[in-house]
Amino acid sequence: MKVTRLEGSPEYAAQRDELGRAEIELMRQREHVAALRRDLPAGVPVEDYVFEEGPSRLDGDDAPVTTVRLTELFTSPRRPLIIYHLMYGKQQTTPCPMCTCWLDGFNGIARHLAQNVDFAVVAAAEPPRLRAHARARGWDRLRLLSCADNTFQYDLGAEDEEGTQDSTVSVFTLDPDGTPRHFYSAHPRMAEDVDQRGIDLLNPLWHLLDLTPQGRGDWYAALSY
Repeated sequence: MKVTRLEGSPEYAAQRDELGRAEIELMRQREHVAALRRDLPAGVPVEDYVFEEGPSRLDGDDAPVTTVRLTELFTSPRRPLIIYHLMYGKQQTTPCPMCTCWLDGFNGIARHLAQNVDFAVVAAAEPPRLRAHARARGWDRLRLLSCADNTFQYDLGAEDEEGTQDSTVSVFTLDPDGTPRHFYSAHPRMAEDVDQRGIDLLNPLWHLLDLTPQGRGDWYAALSY
């Protein structure tokens, strides 16, 4: 199938056709993986963790910090809850630039996500530091929560014994009786020989770079350019 009306060399056309077939197979494999994920059985029940929240990016500095439980993040028992674990707090004394890049994008699509799922960002940093970072980034649609005083990050594999943070995405469900359950988590490291690729699908940045002749290379995000 031709993707443009431009006429290239026979060599280009042949290799583009081969690439097209490979792209179709990749799409089918992604669909297969997504189906396997959806078919996971009910996960393990988890603690109804308590998080600190606020003040938000738009609140004044004197706005109070409140608490919210994991179960209160669900707006309906029928909606899954996605949590992004931001690498910030404890041993991570400055916000992770790559996590920040991810969240810049999530802030832009938050209204679309809200049509189907509940979404929040959790970090080990205290609420004032989270608020300051949100203000610096212009995040006005993300719900940022602090888990500095509980074991949420550690239990979900986003923190080690020394307090070193790891970027992670986790999905939770809510039973009809109000019991929260862990459904799925993913980390950048997929295996000993596969590092920094496990949550690539969450960010279009890599996929745009992969379309180019130079690819993604060793580029890494920064908090400012």
